Amino acid sequence: MTDRPPLVALDGVNKYFGSLHVLRDVTLSVGRGEVVVIIGPSGSGKSTLCRSINRLEPIDSGTIAVDGVPLPAEGRALAALRADVGMVFQSFNLFAHKTILDNVTLGPVKVRKLPRREAEQRARTLLDRVGIADQAGKMPAHLSGGQQQRAAIARALAMEPKVLLFDEPTSALDPEMINEVLDVMTSLARDGMTMIVVTHEMGFARRAADRVLFMDGGRVLEAGSPQEFFDNPQTDRARDFLSRVLHH
Repeated sequence: MTDRPPLVALDGVNKYFGSLHVLRDVTLSVGRGEVVVIIGPSGSGKSTLCRSINRLEPIDSGTIAVDGVPLPAEGRALAALRADVGMVFQSFNLFAHKTILDNVTLGPVKVRKLPRREAEQRARTLLDRVGIADQAGKMPAHLSGGQQQRAAIARALAMEPKVLLFDEPTSALDPEMINEVLDVMTSLARDGMTMIVVTHEMGFARRAADRVLFMDGGRVLEAGSPQEFFDNPQTDRARDFLSRVLHH
């Protein structure tokens, strides 16, 4: 093992929405190439945790660092950090008035200052990788939800991020489209991409995670390998949660 800092490190992170304490002293480190899947009931703080890592949600206390650098508050330094931290949202967030190819090339051209031809070449390679190379010239509205989400993954990858955050990436999809997105995510995990994934998909957590975190009430109650967590949860809350999601 090297003594390089973890790629993502949270220490004593707290977050309030008004009087609601949504993150309570969360401490977490994620190593390079690690896939961490965060699960838990609705309202447990999972998405807020995910969104705080690229400062879409500012935190109230504690520290968050990416690749050894504390999160900047705003300005250019924050924009640079966001370029290193890819984000895939529940609702795709593609630019509706731009083609899929333009959606994927925009960031590298504008933020990374890549020549357009090079950016387009990379974009086509990535669209091929996520299985929608033939959709490059279409507008997002002409794609299925599963295809739009795969385009959103390609767009995040085009920035060559150090870590990819996924905030419930399949929860807006019809059931038959979920696997096409999870298959792309599983292949990224196999290729060594550092990923933090908030999801309700227990099969993906079992298959692709290096570590599963179980959150409830703004706290990380358990963390372990998928096998440890699913076969032998340590807390009543986790046992109760699993009995409901795995057996209904």
